[in-house]
Amino acid sequence: MTLDPVLSHIDANIESAVERLLRLLRIPSISTDSAYRDECRAAADWLVEDLKEIGFVDAARRDTPGHPMVTGTMGEGARHLLFYGHYDVQPADPLELWDSPPFEPALEDTPAGKVIRGRGASDDKGQLMTFLEACRAWVAVHGALPARVSILFEGEEESGSPSLVPFLRAHADELRADLALICDTGLFDRDTPAITTMLRGLVGEEVIITGPDRDLHSGAYGGPAANPIKVLSRIIASLHDEDGRVTLPGFYDGVPEISDEMRAQWEGLGFDAEGFLGAVGLSRPAGEADRGPLEMLWARPTCEVNGIAGGYAGAGFKTVLPSKASAKISFRLVGRQDPLAIRDAFRARVREMLPEDCKVEFHEHGAAPASVMATDDPAFETARQALSAEWPRPAAFVGAGGSIPIAGYFKTELGMDSMLIGFGNDDDLIHSPNEKYDLRSFHKGIRSWARVLAALSEKG
Repeated sequence: MTLDPVLSHIDANIESAVERLLRLLRIPSISTDSAYRDECRAAADWLVEDLKEIGFVDAARRDTPGHPMVTGTMGEGARHLLFYGHYDVQPADPLELWDSPPFEPALEDTPAGKVIRGRGASDDKGQLMTFLEACRAWVAVHGALPARVSILFEGEEESGSPSLVPFLRAHADELRADLALICDTGLFDRDTPAITTMLRGLVGEEVIITGPDRDLHSGAYGGPAANPIKVLSRIIASLHDEDGRVTLPGFYDGVPEISDEMRAQWEGLGFDAEGFLGAVGLSRPAGEADRGPLEMLWARPTCEVNGIAGGYAGAGFKTVLPSKASAKISFRLVGRQDPLAIRDAFRARVREMLPEDCKVEFHEHGAAPASVMATDDPAFETARQALSAEWPRPAAFVGAGGSIPIAGYFKTELGMDSMLIGFGNDDDLIHSPNEKYDLRSFHKGIRSWARVLAALSEKG
């Protein structure tokens, strides 16, 4: 099966593809609000019918205790691919900040080109539909897909995915494939496609230190009485050395160095560190003194203080010694770092620095390891070359500073790696008013998936 007529079909039918996306965007499938339960079901049903129209004859809505999953399988071939996307969207509030109604999507001219404006345009309906439109083109031209493809669409990604892991476990034999494809990511820049191969893990901890049994007058007790804010401040200050390294014992166990090839790829991206920081009012990189900004963002672990509370913070001044002080601290993890070991090391540090008169309590807020994809699988380089053929600049293997839990679940529950390819831009305003998806991203995204499917099927 040849690729060129598939690409020509995509180009000739892009208006119909956009209209299908607009129809899906009109469904307000807000998973976080129970008032939209029926709309989430309607979006799932819409996708089932669209999959059947393409040729996924077994496409079905799979009900869960929450919002439905959508599944389907089609095609034959040596390589079995599982494609994941989510059809649920974030709430549109505050509505008054939208320039047009969020669920009345439309094409819009902007100085940077045409965009598809509406909630879910980029996260994740537009991205999801790039893959479906690529499948539609393959079937329209050749009557079949070039590989065996299974579909898994989720309706709870924006609300914590409570039904996802139970569903993966219950249907593991059905869903397990050679490789998962995930479209919930973006381009490195407007001309450079990316395959995300590293996702940082996360440990969240809230620590509360209690000293006196009530707030105290600082004139009457200041000096002899333990001050929980001072105690907490010393503990937080001890977490990093003067070079920005985390000081917890064993923290860097399992942290790999990036390969020379990966480092060369990242250097070739021309990342503008000055512009990156300047856009948020900063000028000098913080963090580990001997690491570059991209490496710190994608391949190095961090310890960050996300919030501190204690004492009087209202208007005016109140001279008290607080009874309690608290902080929320997150650790981003890479490589094979053990999230539970890091949690234990943090708690041990707090306890060893705690004065006799103070007590501590901890509240955990999640613990997930990093995901590192096996890029030695030839499929990754094959896909990189296929993407490079579509875009002005060569595709790169990149990391992600945040976490995408589904990639970890596919590894832990189904034993398979994920290839994360998306076509969003940094200015798509996902989760914000006036969300958009560039028409160029949608069009070239469809063509990109058509190329990736062809390339992966050829390599078997």
